[in-house]
Amino acid sequence: VQLQASGGGLVHPGGSLRLSCAASGGTLNIYAIAWFRQAPGKEREGVSCISVGGRSTYYKDPVNGRFFMPVDNAKNTMYLQMNSLKPEDTAVYYCAVGEVCWLMDYWGKGTLVTVSS
Repeated sequence: VQLQASGGGLVHPGGSLRLSCAASGGTLNIYAIAWFRQAPGKEREGVSCISVGGRSTYYKDPVNGRFFMPVDNAKNTMYLQMNSLKPEDTAVYYCAVGEVCWLMDYWGKGTLVTVSS
């Protein structure tokens, strides 16, 4: 599976941004799909994950209630809708798929999100 993430950029605190991740070579709905991020000087961390078949959706505490993870199965594309952005959301964001949430097998290249005034 190949994953292509896009949509990063510079946004002011309180603003919104939507990341996209287009998949090819495989169908998203047979995988657990997730977004991770890595802030400068920190380890990569999970952000959100949808289990295989869309049965469950998980959001990590720092983003719960602000970030949402819609999926367009017709386009084989997953998104990360980020609202009420904070400077601490600044990171390189990665999309990934795998057999179970948080244990991912295929990764896209990251896209940089910078939240700054």
